[in-house]
Amino acid sequence: MEPRPPVFALRGVGKAFDGPAVLSDIDLCIRPGEQVALVGPSGAGKSTLIGLLNGTLQPTRGEVRVLGHDLSRLGSRARRGVQYRIGTIYQQFHLIDNLRVVHNVNMGHLGRWSLFKAFVSLFWPLEVARARHALEQVGIADKLYARTGHLSGGQQQRVALARVLAQNPEAILADEPIASLDPERAREIMDLLRDLSRRRDKTLVASIHAVEFATSHFERVVGLRAGRILFDCAAGDVTPAMIDALYRIEHEADRGGPVGAGPAWAPQ
Repeated sequence: MEPRPPVFALRGVGKAFDGPAVLSDIDLCIRPGEQVALVGPSGAGKSTLIGLLNGTLQPTRGEVRVLGHDLSRLGSRARRGVQYRIGTIYQQFHLIDNLRVVHNVNMGHLGRWSLFKAFVSLFWPLEVARARHALEQVGIADKLYARTGHLSGGQQQRVALARVLAQNPEAILADEPIASLDPERAREIMDLLRDLSRRRDKTLVASIHAVEFATSHFERVVGLRAGRILFDCAAGDVTPAMIDALYRIEHEADRGGPVGAGPAWAPQ
């Protein structure tokens, strides 16, 4: 049996906005079912890379192929069709606080619902059983009709994850999904992401600050520094020296001391 084609394939990709390049010379291939963590200091380009993978950003140079398609060459309708097959969880959750949870979960269907059905769903919840099932998988089925703004941060992150499950994409992207959570809630969310992606055979790509989660919850780790890939290897092959090099901040020559420090290495 021939191997399935990559979910994401980047060749010579660079991305700049109004200044220096945020990403440079990125070559990356992610295959179906892989679980990949993106790690690196703030400003390394992790969120920009997530934006390129889900098509919300276009490369300045190079080629980004998603599910076999170069999104920059597709018309808007065809591009949306490919993007619907990719689910994204953001650090800010992107939930509407004054709506009930069921409505926020159902937003995962907007890519396939008609405009009329989407409008009706704001007033009368549709496909309730499907929404409840998604919430059951993330452990908060009892919050189906709760006001979203009344939930804790950890519960809101679970709603965001349930919305992606309702969408049923082929791949899940997570941009700093635990940055605003306390350690206990963070571990719960990371356990959920790992287990759901494995159980459903979903490709998972997440940008993460906590190196210990990258090595304990993912098969592969990609280290980004200053917009370039510093290393790309199996999680079990990541060493403290590699992490030190990734987060090392250059000494100021005129002060003879460090201007900062990276996160502590926490092996699993």
